[in-house]
Amino acid sequence: MCAMHATETSLATTISAQRIAALIASSSNDNAKTVAVEVVAETGSTNADLLARVTAVDGARLVAPVLLVAESQTAGRGRAGRPWQTSKTSALTFSLAWKFGRPLHALIGLPLAVGVALAEALGIFGIDVELKWPNDVLRDGAKLAGILIETAQDKGAGAAGIAGTWTVIGIGVNLTMPPDLQQRIGRAVADVSELLTHDRERLLAILLSALSDALADFDARGFTHFVARWNRLHAYTGRAVRILDDGRMLHEGVAVGVDEQGCFLMDTASGRVAVTAGDVSLRLRE
Repeated sequence: MCAMHATETSLATTISAQRIAALIASSSNDNAKTVAVEVVAETGSTNADLLARVTAVDGARLVAPVLLVAESQTAGRGRAGRPWQTSKTSALTFSLAWKFGRPLHALIGLPLAVGVALAEALGIFGIDVELKWPNDVLRDGAKLAGILIETAQDKGAGAAGIAGTWTVIGIGVNLTMPPDLQQRIGRAVADVSELLTHDRERLLAILLSALSDALADFDARGFTHFVARWNRLHAYTGRAVRILDDGRMLHEGVAVGVDEQGCFLMDTASGRVAVTAGDVSLRLRE
């Protein structure tokens, strides 16, 4: 097991990496104890920062899991390169670099498993959320949190090393939604403003604990263990939906859930279809 350590940058950070690490260290979660915790006041993208370290060829290359928290991101990204807009203190924005023993093709369903972990962690605080395929967390039908997963092969394993796949899991959770930010986003979004009474270190420690357990479980058993849990949290079960590809409708029907490969199941006039995740969009049919 790797030794846990925490670092944070400058006097400008108000989130304490040391306190997050201390909360994890005092818990019984051995999976989370393997994760180093870092906090920065501002960066372009926590995903980009960790990906650069995952793919580095020198001493900067990651060899153990890292949680990187940014109080402010200036170039945060969502799915398909869309910008993730936040303002300082309006959201929890962080990325977790985690190495899987599985090859890349065996990580199918990982974004959905991460969604389950987030939903169950928020449930600890009495926050009821639902999941939208493939990587959104909804509250009262509006987007509360997003997930962006990027991958890289482990270049440092070598001939005698252990092969595997590094993932960088980026997450943004809206804590509050100032009117000016809501206007910039231009669509309804949700927040968890009641959690502002909790310190952010505790929130992040609980999220890290849930995520690390889920990732270790996924590495051992794949998405199979998460299917029923995801379907229980599914926002659109039994509702009329459409699958769009760059605005063009591919499928129209009634949402069912997901299968063991993480495909979205829907009943259409031609029968049941399974949609694989890609650059397609799921929308409610109005």
